[in-house]
Parts: sequence; structure tokens; C-alpha cells
Amino acid sequence: MFVFFQKIIDKLLHLDFLGSLALRIYLAPIFILAGLNKLKHIDDMVGYFTSIGIPNAEILIWVAALTELIGGIFLLLGFAVRWAVIPLMFTMAVAAWTVHWENGWHALPETQLTMPWEWRMDKIEGAVERRDMVKSLAQDHGNYEWLTAEGGITILKDGIEFAATYFIMLLALFFLGAGKYLSVDYWIRRSRMPDI
Repeated sequence: MFVFFQKIIDKLLHLDFLGSLALRIYLAPIFILAGLNKLKHIDDMVGYFTSIGIPNAEILIWVAALTELIGGIFLLLGFAVRWAVIPLMFTMAVAAWTVHWENGWHALPETQLTMPWEWRMDKIEGAVERRDMVKSLAQDHGNYEWLTAEGGITILKDGIEFAATYFIMLLALFFLGAGKYLSVDYWIRRSRMPDI
């Protein structure tokens, strides 16, 4: 039985480019929109960077915004992917360290931890307390059913979870590359080496 399933898996390996494509299609809009949002609100972002103690905030917010926007476009096209992910990984590492680290791991205040290495349980407890307060206010003074019809109320804990996850996905793309067929990188390489 194992041999049968292994043969099926082996036959599917010619579709290995779908992994890179999925990562690119997933990450590209996240970075493009993040870059556009930073550019649209550049003055607010400079103020925020300054408030959390990042030096040269005006220069660095432009660097971060353009890195995300251009890097996201490159991911979407599958162009220079291995080069594009390097500054994106650096941006995610800086974001995790400077903005999110003090908030611990989880982005949301999970009361049942999905990762055992959460180091800011106090932030989870604080976020849950505030969420419950907002919930109570909405139930007492608002149309709670309407407010929660599309999903529950939550308060972000804003830990490093998303930045770390994006970093790992970008790292995978660094090693996998853009993938075959549906990337500019593949067609450039193929034009130079027709035997691939």
C-alpha cells in the first residue's frame, strides 16, 4: 500500500512549481497593499516610527514601503524572486523586533495557546479583558447581533506571529525560487538554457 501511494506522490512531483506559485500568490497582495498603505499614510507612519524610537524614521518608512510594494510586485510576477525576498525578509525581521516583539508571539489574544512559546501572557490577559469590556459595552449600548453578524469582536495583541510566518514563507521562496512555467524567472532562465 505504501509503495502505491509513493508512486502517486512521485507522479505528482512534476507539479512541484505549484508550491512556489501558491506562496507567491498568497504573499504578493499582502506586501503590495502594505506598501501602498504606508505610502498613502506616510506622515502618520513617520510619526509612528518616531514614537517607537526608530531613528531616521522618514527615510526608513520610505525604504520599508517601497521594499514591500516593489517586492510584492516582483513576487506576483515571479521576477527576481530570490533577490526580492531578501529585503522582504529583512523588513519582516525588523518589524518583528522593533514593533511586535514586546507583544509576544500571538497576533490575537488566544486563551488556548496555539504555540507553547508565548512569552507575554500578561498581554493576552489584558487583551481578553479589553475584548470582554468592548463586548459588554456593545451588548448594553449597541446592536450586538448586527455588530457581530460577520464575526466576533477581538482586540489585537499584535505579537510577532504574522511577521514570523511571512519570514518563514519568504525563506521557503528563497530556496524554492519562483517555480516553473508561471514566473518570469523561469522563462528568462529557459531562454538562456533551453534544456531546462
